[in-house]
Amino acid sequence: MRGQADHSHQRLRSSGGYRDLRSFRVATVVYDATVAFCRRFIDPRSRLVDQMVQAARSGRQNIAEGSRASAVSSQTELRLVSVARASLDELLLDYEDFLRQRGLRQWKKDSPEAMQVRAKGKGDQPDQSDPTDQYVAWLQAPAPEVVANAVICLIHQTNYLLDRQLSALEQQFIHKGGYSECLAAERIAERQRRQRTAQPAPPVCPLCAKPMALRTARQGKNSGAQFWGCSAYPACKGSRGLDDVE
Repeated sequence: MRGQADHSHQRLRSSGGYRDLRSFRVATVVYDATVAFCRRFIDPRSRLVDQMVQAARSGRQNIAEGSRASAVSSQTELRLVSVARASLDELLLDYEDFLRQRGLRQWKKDSPEAMQVRAKGKGDQPDQSDPTDQYVAWLQAPAPEVVANAVICLIHQTNYLLDRQLSALEQQFIHKGGYSECLAAERIAERQRRQRTAQPAPPVCPLCAKPMALRTARQGKNSGAQFWGCSAYPACKGSRGLDDVE
């Protein structure tokens, strides 16, 4: 009926929901921060601007595309998340090169500055409207050294999350199979369900060739036993045993 939702069809596997993925949320901060960083600190005529922005965008977009693809292809999801990881590695090198080539200090992983940025990330929740707000003090700092190092910390966070995501996807693929395996299993299950509920076609009467009906003997030595009796009974008394029908 029109105007009435059809809930009879459901996907074998869900897709989407990438906006709630922590990896996507941090990758979004990295992308926005990179656009702003290039605008503030790199000559707009430099090819490096396009390279860094595209790498940041690729990291974010491929996380989203992988999530969308999860409903129909586990292998595609794995590939796209791996592409996101590789793009962010490329971006990481660009930020490290920026610092090294200008003689600027790169924060060590366990430095107080890096630990402060990492600590902020632990409080990121899916219901927050803009995760960038947590990092404003670093991302809007006047010194490029501070901004670049903060983004490096965020890239490491995203890569850590993507590594966990890839590991979980690989385990899921190993133990549950991909979409094609799930689809094949569902087809077998549906076939078995139909076989359990399917009713055999009634045989025809050997005397008059009319359809027969399943009946139960009420008396005699076979009392309580089922048999096929002619639907024209009592005009026709043809019968068949259950074992006589293939």
